[in-house]
Amino acid sequence: MPRQHAPRTAARRARFREADHGAITSLGLFLALAVFMLGGLALDVANVYSQRTQIQAAADTAAHAALVARHGVRPGEFSSESEARNTALEITASNLPTARHGTSLTAEDVEFGRWSPDGSIPWSERFTPEPGARQAVRVHTRRIAQRANSVPAYLFGLIGLDRWNVNTASVFEVYQPACLREGFVGESRVDVESNNEYLRGFCVHSNAYVSINQNNYFEDGTIVSMPDLDRLEIPNSGFDKNEGLEAALREDTMDIRILRETGTITEALEAGDADYLPDYIDSRTPVALTLDANNNVLTADDLAPGYIYDIACSRSGGRISVPGGEIVEGVVIVTDCNLDLGSNARFEDVVFSTRSTDANSISGASRVTFGRNDACAPGGGAQIITQGGMSFPASLGLFGAQLIAQGDVSFAARADGIQGASIVAGGEINGTSNSTMARCGTGMEGNFTVPYFRMAM
Repeated sequence: MPRQHAPRTAARRARFREADHGAITSLGLFLALAVFMLGGLALDVANVYSQRTQIQAAADTAAHAALVARHGVRPGEFSSESEARNTALEITASNLPTARHGTSLTAEDVEFGRWSPDGSIPWSERFTPEPGARQAVRVHTRRIAQRANSVPAYLFGLIGLDRWNVNTASVFEVYQPACLREGFVGESRVDVESNNEYLRGFCVHSNAYVSINQNNYFEDGTIVSMPDLDRLEIPNSGFDKNEGLEAALREDTMDIRILRETGTITEALEAGDADYLPDYIDSRTPVALTLDANNNVLTADDLAPGYIYDIACSRSGGRISVPGGEIVEGVVIVTDCNLDLGSNARFEDVVFSTRSTDANSISGASRVTFGRNDACAPGGGAQIITQGGMSFPASLGLFGAQLIAQGDVSFAARADGIQGASIVAGGEINGTSNSTMARCGTGMEGNFTVPYFRMAM
C-alpha cells in the first residue's frame, strides 16, 4: 500500500513546495513588525520634539520676562539682575512644573549681556555675557541627565537609549524702532508737501495715514509706513512724481510708548533723577527761577550751564520769551509755561520740558535751531518735550534734536534735519516744502527712549 501511494505523496510534496498561497501571511508579519518599529520610533521622536517645543517656549517666555523685569515698570527704574532672574524662575515654574519637568531652569541659566547684530559672527558668539548689562539676556532651559529630568524614550529603550538630553536657548534684546530713532512718527496723519528730500534711511510713519504731495525724493532705504497702504494719500501719478516712494512703502503699526512717558520724564527731570539727566548737568538740585519781570524774557545770562531750572512765569499769558539770536546751552529746563523763540535762537545741549497743553505751547520765529550743527558729533543735541503742540515757521533747524509733543507738530518750508532729527507727535505732523531730512546715525545719543523688546535668537 505505501508503495502504491508514494507517487501521489511525492506529487503533493512538489505542489506544496511550489505553492505561493499563504505567503502574504509571513510578509504581513514582517510588515507589522516594521510598522510597530516605525510607530515606536515616531512616538519617541514626536515626544522629544514635543518636549523640546515646550521648553523652548518656556525659554522664550522667561527671557522676555527677565529683560522686561530688568528694565522695571517705568523707564529708568531698573531692577537688579537677581530680581530679574527670580522673575524668569517664577514664570518658568508656572510653564514647566517641577513635578513633571524637573529643574529645567536655574538662576545660572539666566545671563545678562550684549547681543551683536553682526551677521558675520556665528550665532553662538553673538551674545557676550556682561555683569550689570541690560541690553540683552540669554536663557537656557534644560532637560538633561545631570538634572535627572531628561526626556524618557520608549522603543529606543530596547537598544539601550532610554533617555534623551534636550537643551534650548533663547536670546532677547532691547531695541529702538528705526522710526523712533530718527524720523517723523505721528499717531494721526503725517502730511508732507512738495520738493522735500528724505535721505539715508530716514523714516516717515503714521498710525493713521501718510499724505504726500509731489516732487519729493526718497533715497534707497528710506521708510514710509502706515497700517494700511490703501490709505496712502498721493496725487494722480504720485509714484511717478515722488521718486523712490513706492520702494519705501511699508505696512506697519507702532505702539508709540514714549508718548505715555512724557509726564514721567518731566517729573524725573524736575526731581533731579540721575537716570534721566544728561551728562552735562553737574548739580541734581533744581534751581527755582521765577520770571516775574521784563515780560518773562529768558536769556542765556539767566542760566548757568550745568544746572536744572524749574521756571515759573507770571506775565504775558504764561509764556517764556527767548530773544532772537540767543544761545541757550548746557541746562535742563522744566516749566508749566509756553515757550516763544525769537529768530535765530538756538538750544544746544538742552533739555526743555513743559507741562503746558496749549496747541502752540512751543513756537518760534524763522531759523530757530535745536541742536548743534556739528556734523553728527557726539553731544550738542536738544530734547524738547511738551504736553501740548509745537509750531515753527520757515527754516527750522534740527541737529541731533528730538521733539516730542502730545499734540500736533507743524513746521513750514526749508526745514533742515540732515544731522539727526526725531519728531514724535500724539497728533498730526504737518510739514511743508523744500525740506531735507536724513538719518544721522550718531549724535542722537541724548534721545529719551522707552525700551522695546524682541527675540534675537
